[in-house]
Amino acid sequence: MAVTIIVFILILLALVLAHEWGHFYAARKAGVRVNEFGFGFPPRLFGFKKGETLYSINLLPLGGFVKLKGEQGEDREEPDSFVHQSASCRAVILVAGVLMNVILAWVLLTIGFSAGIPTVVDDETKPVARDVKIQILQVLPDSPAAQAGIEPGDTIATINGYDFISLQVMQDFIAGHKDNPLHFGIERGDQILEKDATPILLPTSGERAVIGVALIQTGTVTYPWYEAIWEGAKATWWLIYGTVAGFVMIIGNLIQGQGAGVEVAGPVGIAVLTGQVVSLGWLFVLQFAALLSVNLAIINILPFPALDGGRLLFVVIEKIRRKPN
Repeated sequence: MAVTIIVFILILLALVLAHEWGHFYAARKAGVRVNEFGFGFPPRLFGFKKGETLYSINLLPLGGFVKLKGEQGEDREEPDSFVHQSASCRAVILVAGVLMNVILAWVLLTIGFSAGIPTVVDDETKPVARDVKIQILQVLPDSPAAQAGIEPGDTIATINGYDFISLQVMQDFIAGHKDNPLHFGIERGDQILEKDATPILLPTSGERAVIGVALIQTGTVTYPWYEAIWEGAKATWWLIYGTVAGFVMIIGNLIQGQGAGVEVAGPVGIAVLTGQVVSLGWLFVLQFAALLSVNLAIINILPFPALDGGRLLFVVIEKIRRKPN
C-alpha cells in the first residue's frame, strides 16, 4: 500500500510539474515575469528566490503551480506582464503546458520501447518479440468462459496440455471442439489455475464455436534508441487519438442522455489503478504515466473555465475581435 501511494504521488507530481514547467519556460522566453514556481500546493514550507522568481516548496506534494505577473489582468501596461503580451504570445504560453505533457508521454514511451515495452504482437513484431503469450482481453457475460471463472487479463498457457504460439491456431483449435469440454491452463499473476470450458455457438460468433472471450497476443519488444524515438512518437499519437475519441464518445452519450457509457475514474480510482499497475512492473508504470500525461493534456486544452483551454478561448476571441478583454 505504501509503495502504491508513493508511486501515485510521484506520477502526479511529475505530470503536473512538467505541465507547469511548460508554462514557466514559455513565459520566461517571452519575457514575462514569473512571480512564483511552486512545488506542491500551499501552505508553503520554505522557498528561495532566484532572480525575480520565488521557488517554493509546499506541504501537499500533489503537483505544482506557476504564478505569472499580470495573469489576472493587472499590470496591463508593464512590459513583463502576461496581459501586456500579444494574443499569439499568450496563446503559446497557455498551450506550452499541454505540449510538455505530450512531450513527457513521448519520452516515457521512448524509454519503454528502448528497455523493452509490453505490446500487442503482430506478424511484423512477432519475430523480434520476447515472452510472447496469449491473453484474455474481454470475457462475455454468461459465456462458457465466464461460467468457468476465466477473467480478463488471464494468460492461456495451455489447452488440453498443448502449448500454442499462434493466436489463429488457438482460435481454430477451440472452434474445432464444439460441444466438447476443453481443459485450460490459466496463468493469473503468480497463480497457475485450471479451468474447464466448452466451446459453443453464440449469437455473435456465426458458425464458429467459441468460449466467449476476446484474445490478444502480447510480448516484449525492444528497439534501438533511434527506432524507439519513432515508436514512442507513434504510440503517443495513438494515445492522443484514443483519448480524444473517448472524450467525444462520453460527451456524445451525455448529450443524448445515455450516461458516460464508460467508467470514469477519479483520483481514488486512479490510485487503485496505480496499485494494480505497480504489481505488473515498472515498464507498465511508464506506460500508465504516459497515458495519464496525455489525459492531463487533453483535459487542460478543453475550452472550460479555469482550464488552459478556457483561457485560450478568450485569447482567440480577443484576437478575432481585435480588442483586449
